[in-house]
Amino acid sequence: MAQSIRTSHSDQWKKIIFYTFCGLILFFVVFPIFVIIPISFSSAKYLTFPPPGFSLQWYLNYFNRPDWIRATWLSFKIAILVAFVATVLGTLAATAIVRGKFRGKNLIYAFVISPLIMPIIIIALASYFLLAKLKLIGSQFGLALIHTVIAVPLVVIIVSNTLKNFDVTLEKASMIMGANRIRTFFKVTFPLVKTGILSAAFFAFLTSFDELVIALFVGGTRVVTLPRRMWEGVRMEIDPTLAAVATLLVLFSVCVLGMIFVIQSLWGKESK
Repeated sequence: MAQSIRTSHSDQWKKIIFYTFCGLILFFVVFPIFVIIPISFSSAKYLTFPPPGFSLQWYLNYFNRPDWIRATWLSFKIAILVAFVATVLGTLAATAIVRGKFRGKNLIYAFVISPLIMPIIIIALASYFLLAKLKLIGSQFGLALIHTVIAVPLVVIIVSNTLKNFDVTLEKASMIMGANRIRTFFKVTFPLVKTGILSAAFFAFLTSFDELVIALFVGGTRVVTLPRRMWEGVRMEIDPTLAAVATLLVLFSVCVLGMIFVIQSLWGKESK
């Protein structure tokens, strides 16, 4: 009896230590956000914390500055293109890897997801030399091309896991009834894995939208995305407009992730 009580107390202390440790890590990660948000509403002319007063002037400054708006629209345009291309290529690659039966499949899978393992600075440097030879430095197409390279692995991983949990007998039944592989994919497979594909598209979009290092290397002087404009703001400016943009990005990312969970839950209910 005494032994069981000591064991129970020991387990409780382990849980307390574990949750305290996790809470401290979460606080360390989230705390900078709670610093940035108040600064974005500051009435001061410089980045100061705590803010001396409340003001929306820095949000108005962001929406009234052509350079900030231009960079925002450019990031959206490139990210949408990257999300579309990466989702198509990644879905095709994931389907071939999961459903295909050929030698070296694991090696190909490792090669496809290798950009996730490679340090981003190495990818940026290699991309610079490649695009320089192709004369694509400072072009939107060149930046979208490299962003697609780093977004495809995420799509492959997400869609592959979705396909592995999919009942293959439904596809076999469709092909037995006379449908070819393309018709089977769009009529049987896609409706059941569309949640995973859409989630992969959202993550591919965020990967491109938030990327900075590659944009610095291959963007040249003409292609200035929003993260790059923020980087220049950190170096050249000290007004809280940067904090306002950061707050809007946090809000945007939370909304995108919320959309993913809502769509997953709604489509999950429909599939059942």
